[in-house]
Amino acid sequence: MRATLDFGYEVVDGIATVRFARPEVLNALTFEIYADLRDLFAELRTNDEVACVVLAGEGRAFCSGGDVHGIIGELLERDMRAHLEFARMTGAVVMNMRLLDKPILAAINGTAAGAGAVIALAADLRLAAEGASFSFLFSRVGLTGADMGAAYLLPKIVGLGRASEILLFGDKIGAVECERIGLVNRVVPADQLLTTANEWARRLADGPTFALGMTKRMLQNELAMDLASAIESEAQAQALLLMGEDHRLFYEAFRDKRPPRFRGR
Repeated sequence: MRATLDFGYEVVDGIATVRFARPEVLNALTFEIYADLRDLFAELRTNDEVACVVLAGEGRAFCSGGDVHGIIGELLERDMRAHLEFARMTGAVVMNMRLLDKPILAAINGTAAGAGAVIALAADLRLAAEGASFSFLFSRVGLTGADMGAAYLLPKIVGLGRASEILLFGDKIGAVECERIGLVNRVVPADQLLTTANEWARRLADGPTFALGMTKRMLQNELAMDLASAIESEAQAQALLLMGEDHRLFYEAFRDKRPPRFRGR
C-alpha cells in the first residue's frame, strides 16, 4: 500500500508490519513520517488484506519521538497557526489508530520516548524487550504532558495517580516497572520480542477478525459511557455477532469436533 524511506511497511498473510527505520537517530519522527502514519492508519480501515498491525523499530530504539532539529527547531521559526496544525496532525495519528477496527500490537525493542511512547500507548497490546523503556518526557522539555492523547489514554491504562506521576515528572520507566503497572502486557527477552509479537499477531489474524474489531470498537466507545449505556450497547453489538457467520462456523466446528476456520464475517 505505502512505503517511505523513513519507515518500512509490508503485509504478509494478513499481518501488516510498520517498522520505524531511522536507527541512526533512534527512529525519530519527521513531519513526513507523522503525515504518512496518519494517512496509513486511515487507509487501513478499508484494506481487507490486513487483519492485524505490528509496530516495531530498528536498532536500539522503538521511537524516540519528534526529531529535535527537524521538527522542534523548524517549528520555532513558525507561527501559532502552524504549531496548531502540527499538534493536530500528530494527534490524528493516535485518533486513526484508535478508530482502526483491527488490533495493533507494539513490539517495543528499546526507547519509546515522547511521541514514540504515545504511539505505543495507542496500540491495543504492548510487548517490551527486557531492556526497553518508556519516557513521557514532555514536561521535561517545557511542554504539557497532555500530548497526542496521552492524558486521555494513560489514566485509563495505569490509573489517574500513576498517570499523573508519569506525565508530571517525565521520568524513564524500565520494562519491568512498565509490566508491573500495566503499561505493557508482557516483557520478553530481546531476542524473542519479534517472534512473540508475530505469534500474537498470527493468533489475532487467524481469529474471528470481525468479532475482534467489534471488541476493539466497544472498548473504545465505552470509555465515555455510563454502565447502563455500556450494557445496552454491548447487548446490541452481541446480538449482531450472534447472527454472524463466524459464530455459526464456531458452532458447526464444535458440533463436528474440529477446529473452527473463521472468515471474518
